[in-house]
Amino acid sequence: MTATTQAPPVATRRGGVRALWAGNPGAVVQRGLIAARSSSWVVVLSGFFEPVFYLLSMGIGLGTLIGDVETTQGMPVSYAAFIAPALLAVSAMNGAIYDSTWNVFFKLNYGKLYEGMLSTSLGPLDVALGEILYALLRGLAYATGFMIIMQVAGLNLSWTAVLALPAVLLIAFGFASLGMAVTSYMKTFQQMDWINFVMLPMFLFSATFYPITVYPEWVQHLVMALPLWHGVELIRGLTTGILSTDMLWHVLYYVVMIAVGLVFTTKRLRALFLD
Repeated sequence: MTATTQAPPVATRRGGVRALWAGNPGAVVQRGLIAARSSSWVVVLSGFFEPVFYLLSMGIGLGTLIGDVETTQGMPVSYAAFIAPALLAVSAMNGAIYDSTWNVFFKLNYGKLYEGMLSTSLGPLDVALGEILYALLRGLAYATGFMIIMQVAGLNLSWTAVLALPAVLLIAFGFASLGMAVTSYMKTFQQMDWINFVMLPMFLFSATFYPITVYPEWVQHLVMALPLWHGVELIRGLTTGILSTDMLWHVLYYVVMIAVGLVFTTKRLRALFLD
C-alpha cells in the first residue's frame, strides 16, 4: 500500500462579523508608525507647510489690502481669520488623503503588504480601519501644528476654537476612509492622478479664500456638495464662535462619508484577497 499525503485544509473565515473583524486595528497602526521612522521627513513636513505659506502670503499679506470679509452668517472678520479655519480643514484633508491614497496604493499594488496581513488573524475591517486611523494621525498632526500657529497669530476668535480639533479628527477620518476606498480600485499611477485632479479644484473653490456668495446660486449648490466645504464651514463656525444648527448637517455629512468609506474599503479588500 502506498501512503498518500494530503495538503492540510486551508482555513477559511466564517461568520459574518468574525470574517471581517479580529478587533486588532492597532497592529496595523503600530506597523505604520514603525515604518514611518525610515520615511523621508521632508516629504511629511511639506504637507504641513503648504497651508502655512498660504496663510502667510494671502491671509496676512493680501489681507492688508482686502480688509474684513463677511462670513456666511454675515459676521465681518479679518481676511486672515476668514481663511485660517479653511486652511486648517485643508491641512487635515492633506494629511489624511496622502496616507490613505498614495501610501495605500503602494502597499496594495507593489508592496503586497495587505496579502500578508490578511493571511494572519486580521480581517479586512482591521486592515481598513487601521490604515485609516494611521492616516488620521497624520491629519491630526498637521492640524494641531496649524492650530498653534492660528492661536499665536490671534486668529482664533472664540473659546469654541478648542472644539476645532475634534472637528478636525472628524474631517480627517472622513477623507481618509473615502480616500482608501477610492484607492482600492486604482491599478496604475495614471489613475492616481485623478485624485489630484479632484483635490485641487475642491481646495480652490470650497469657500476657502472667499465667501460662497460670490458664486451664482447654481454653482453654490455644487460647492455645497463638496466634502471640503462642509469641513471649512464647520471649522470656521467654531473658530469664529458663530454656532448654528447647520453645523449638525456638516457633522452628519462626515459621519455618512466615514461609513461609506469603511464599507467599500472592507468589501474591496475582502474581494481582492479573501473571496
